[in-house]
Amino acid sequence: MRKDQSASEARSAKGLRVAIVTGDYHHDIHTRLLAGARAAFVESGGRETNLHVSTVDGVYDLPPVVAAAMAAGFDAVVALGCVVRGETRHDRHIVDAVFAQLSAIAAQHRRPVGLGVLTVENMKQARERAGGRKGDAGAFAMRAAIRATLEIGALQKASRR
Repeated sequence: MRKDQSASEARSAKGLRVAIVTGDYHHDIHTRLLAGARAAFVESGGRETNLHVSTVDGVYDLPPVVAAAMAAGFDAVVALGCVVRGETRHDRHIVDAVFAQLSAIAAQHRRPVGLGVLTVENMKQARERAGGRKGDAGAFAMRAAIRATLEIGALQKASRR
């Protein structure tokens, strides 16, 4: 979904089953991202009972659980978490590895992985992007996953004509 797209323009999540996999290493940010993703799903017409939340320790732990959710048949998965830059380049190594794996999982299963993993310099930036003045990455990731899921469905339907 475009950054400037409003919630009212989001596609309908009615009938979709979505898994959210979230790393809670930065618990406050995890909580805010998860709340945003849940709210966006419900605001888009999804039923809370069609959401499944799995929590892992950190962002590096996301890919195998995202892959398991895909294998379990969810229509889409939303990956949430936060990586804060440190004194070394560990953040880049983690983010590069995780993002590559999440992209590969989505391509392999031909279903979307909504990416709500923040990569920030500090916790202030994280709070601003997790429901603060810079937006809500959790909601954005959910709406993007919903839209991509519906687009894939439309392509499949069109190919059967």
